[in-house]
Amino acid sequence: MAIKVGIIGIGNQGGYYAENMKLSKYFEVAAVADINPERLAWAEKTVPQAARFSDAIDMLDSGLIEACIVVTPHYDHPRYAIECMKRGIHVLVDKPAGVYTKQVKEMNAMADAHPELAFGVMFCLRTIEVYQKLHDLIQSGKYGAMRRVNWTITTWYRSQAYYDSGAWRATWSGEGGAVLMNQCPHQLDLLQWMCGMPSKVQAHIHCGKWHDIETEDDVTAYMEFPGGATGVFITSTGDACGTNRLEVQMDGGRFVIENDVLKIDTYEMPEPEFSKTNTKPFGGLQHTSEEFAGKTPENFHFIVFDKWAEAILKKGEMIADGREGLNSTELANAMLLSSFLDRAVTLPVDDDLYYEELMKRVATSKAKENVKTVVADTANSFGGAK
Repeated sequence: MAIKVGIIGIGNQGGYYAENMKLSKYFEVAAVADINPERLAWAEKTVPQAARFSDAIDMLDSGLIEACIVVTPHYDHPRYAIECMKRGIHVLVDKPAGVYTKQVKEMNAMADAHPELAFGVMFCLRTIEVYQKLHDLIQSGKYGAMRRVNWTITTWYRSQAYYDSGAWRATWSGEGGAVLMNQCPHQLDLLQWMCGMPSKVQAHIHCGKWHDIETEDDVTAYMEFPGGATGVFITSTGDACGTNRLEVQMDGGRFVIENDVLKIDTYEMPEPEFSKTNTKPFGGLQHTSEEFAGKTPENFHFIVFDKWAEAILKKGEMIADGREGLNSTELANAMLLSSFLDRAVTLPVDDDLYYEELMKRVATSKAKENVKTVVADTANSFGGAK
């Protein structure tokens, strides 16, 4: 028997999920909810078997679904996840888990109160083999301590037309941010999953540097980690020809991911040992190199869905438990708070301080006028996967 799933929000990404849920061997779309009548009319033609609701709560109360995917603007991710769990409905939220840590922690507390429910988050880049391999290499301990991580991820290019396609996009009141809250939750999740959470962040962030928006579209952040490692994270939606290059320097080697290939340099001995024992002023540490050309799944979103289904059926584990969404939200909040205050901030983030600073910007957020919502094919939107 197929799991009867509902989808809250059938715009760009939610519409893609609804239309392509046939790719999943576990689910049947039983209901959809959206406040836009045009999208409900689209659903009537595209997923005719699904009941249609203009109010998400009405769908949750209908008894038609046993699982739900939340694909709304970001502020509502925790709200609807909590409403699902109150009703005994399994839930998977699209990224980010939420806009600010306080609301994500409330969502996680509800999940802790309902351990019988499968609560997931859409961190689909964890299905990409080069990241899985790098995670395993770092966590193995074979290469010793991490010394530095640098990630330049500027392949999330967006033109002004993207930001003009919805009134909520790139506003403090509607989205709560831009590149850090919309595109880069994926890389922020991978960063903490592979390397752990930093203890200090200082970020330089530009809002509306490359676009007519009020939120961030250019970010450079410096990080310090508990073990002494440092890092730099750079992202933007303004580079027409961007770069996705991740380098992790360890005591025992170096890892580089670029163009879907992981290069592994293994030192003949750990660098601290070499530095202490080498007697040549310009002596170099020898290393061996190998490459791992992993695969990027064609439908990585649906791998996440299928793993979520297996967790619902008690047959396996999810790609990412929903509680893990807190870490990427916290990293984004730390970078934004550092920029708001023009100073370094320590982690965990001061939840109340970040919320206070965010609400200052929400209070002055300017609503977009005369915006016609444009729903577009998201097939070519995932520049950050490459």
